Amino acid sequence: MKPNDLKPAAAIRGVFPALRRVRVWGRLLVGALLALGGGAAQAQWLTQTNVVKPGWSAIYLHVDASHTDLDSLVGADPNNPISEVWLWMPTPATMQFVTSPQNPVAPSSQWATWKRLGLGGGDNSLAALVPNAAYLIHSTAPTNYTWRVQGRPVPPNYSWASSGLNFIDFPTPAANPPKFDAFLSLAPGLQSSVEIYQYQGGDLGTANPSQMFTFHTTAVVRGQACWIRGPQHNDYYGPFALVMQATRGADFGDGLSQHAIYLRNTTASNVTVSVRLLPSEAPPAGQTPIVGSPPLLVRGNLNSTNLTYGYANLIPGGVQTWKLAPQGQPGSDLTVVIGLNRYQMAGGPGSLYAGILRFSDGFGLSEIDVPVSGRTASTAGLWVGQASVTQVGNYLKTYQLDGNQAPVVDQNGAYIVTSVNTNLGSVSAPYPLRLIVHNDGTNAVLLQRVYYGLSRYSNYVLATQESLLDPAHLDSARRLSATHLPWTKANQAYGLTGKLAQGGTLTATADTPYDDQVSNPFLHTYHPDHDNLNPTFSTQLAPGYESYGLSRKFKLSINPPGSDFAALTGAGQSLSGVYEETITLSGLAGAPRNFTVNGLFSLKRLSTIPTLSSK
Repeated sequence: MKPNDLKPAAAIRGVFPALRRVRVWGRLLVGALLALGGGAAQAQWLTQTNVVKPGWSAIYLHVDASHTDLDSLVGADPNNPISEVWLWMPTPATMQFVTSPQNPVAPSSQWATWKRLGLGGGDNSLAALVPNAAYLIHSTAPTNYTWRVQGRPVPPNYSWASSGLNFIDFPTPAANPPKFDAFLSLAPGLQSSVEIYQYQGGDLGTANPSQMFTFHTTAVVRGQACWIRGPQHNDYYGPFALVMQATRGADFGDGLSQHAIYLRNTTASNVTVSVRLLPSEAPPAGQTPIVGSPPLLVRGNLNSTNLTYGYANLIPGGVQTWKLAPQGQPGSDLTVVIGLNRYQMAGGPGSLYAGILRFSDGFGLSEIDVPVSGRTASTAGLWVGQASVTQVGNYLKTYQLDGNQAPVVDQNGAYIVTSVNTNLGSVSAPYPLRLIVHNDGTNAVLLQRVYYGLSRYSNYVLATQESLLDPAHLDSARRLSATHLPWTKANQAYGLTGKLAQGGTLTATADTPYDDQVSNPFLHTYHPDHDNLNPTFSTQLAPGYESYGLSRKFKLSINPPGSDFAALTGAGQSLSGVYEETITLSGLAGAPRNFTVNGLFSLKRLSTIPTLSSK
């Protein structure tokens, strides 16, 4: 008997005419499977070990192996005895059998199939293995075959049929799985009248699948699918239910900072739920390399004094535990907030950190693997903010005095200076200085102005010149300027050395020649005392006679994050720190004099465009 002769029910009519199938296992479509995992996982990896018996047996996948196809995974391996793979794809209200799997109704198209070439392959409706799904597997080997499938672990994403008929598996521990009577003991309504059919290998028929009666000795083996029919609608697949913020797991990407996980007790007993962070396996060939396990934090209680949340580090091998009250009572459910400590992600932008969150209950009945991953965020783009100057360096001289408290002069008639006070002093009112910083992901520059708008190619750009924008759309374009920086026709960018990141330091220098008629503040082109020309306007004077050379050295010391949960998990969309500037004036014969200013600064990222167009 072939699998297409044995069509398990998606709904039951006849004996149970009013009951209908309402869950369709993700409602997978064959066409979607042929896409070969268009959303192929580039994250954490785990190998599921399956025992395939000679003939027909059943497995259930708790990993997503759609990064490859069955032709490569099975067909290209001459040592793999699997000849056929059948994926059960039920649809609502489609009758498959009335009383048992051995008595099917008329055939239907509830199976997507893959066969080896030479056995009908080449026109397969099943291309790749998808998770949270049951499969019939045919093996030509004379003995059991261990089939290892590497994929991306996924949390359970199914619920029981309203009729109680299911072709499923339970997320039990891979090591020392519980027996069926122990596993179902916390769901007494299900345990009392459940029917379970398991595949024993060999041909399909009255003995395969066979109904199980030895609940107290048969283990609930993870990855072994079976047919289960209960007396009523049920959503029990373990002592606790886990609902993710996103069905594919906790993927922080390069911008998210927190992820919520909802835990709910499904039993009438107290349940202790624990979570461990496990490392990912090495990825298969062609997949994104993994730098290491993500640095995770578990959000703690709110501090009512400063309104910040505490946290606990979730390190590889570490454990966090929660106790859930019986179902329906206060404390029977809770929301766990996991955060990604981006400050500890030392890899370059785009570096992938991945691991596995393994949730388990204190009874040892269930073990749910949740993928967790994140990428090091890039600081590429346009950052705009301002420095607030609050302190200015003094230049106060102390002169030598005689006994009558009169200044003492030297042999040249000049007062004798004993000390110069250059300490910083507070200003009466803060002075704002706009800061415009662009970072291409590697190098950052300080800009006097920048343009944002549509280019002639109808894409948004950041540019150093207005001429690079589409003249027809200048009404929607924007120009940002920092008037305190030297203006140049070419819009010179001042290179910043250092790292644009929390805890980093950036430095830059902006020089203004003494004879720059456009930007030097000491020059006044139409004032004869400040034009750098002699009285007859025929000769340019040397530096220091009427104007000075000007050099400004900037230093931005970016603060590290705070010690609370929100600060450590922030995605880095804003930066702040200490602003320092040294202004050097060069006069006659190049003699310098330095002045310092100090204050605070803040920057916010306004655009993620990494390219600064200049031509």
